[in-house]
Amino acid sequence: MRVARIVEVEEFPEARKPAWKLTLDAGECGELRTSAQITNYSREELLGRKVIAAVNLGSRQIANFMSNCLVLAAVNDEGVAHLLGVDDAAEPGERVS
Repeated sequence: MRVARIVEVEEFPEARKPAWKLTLDAGECGELRTSAQITNYSREELLGRKVIAAVNLGSRQIANFMSNCLVLAAVNDEGVAHLLGVDDAAEPGERVS
């Protein structure tokens, strides 16, 4: 798992469930892409936000999009995802332990 910063947020109308396409800066791990069902966050709330990403899981095709990481969140009983927080001092690419 690594700290990453969301650098791009795109709509994903092809997804079966509402989702965003995210591009992440993961420092030394490079650029990562994922689809996330976190539509309770606006594009503005996500852009620039630091998140925790699970990396080295391989790639997975979601509709017409290739995802190569997962963004971690807590999910409540209603299925609403709440992104896990990262301290401001943590930098993209740092390991999460």
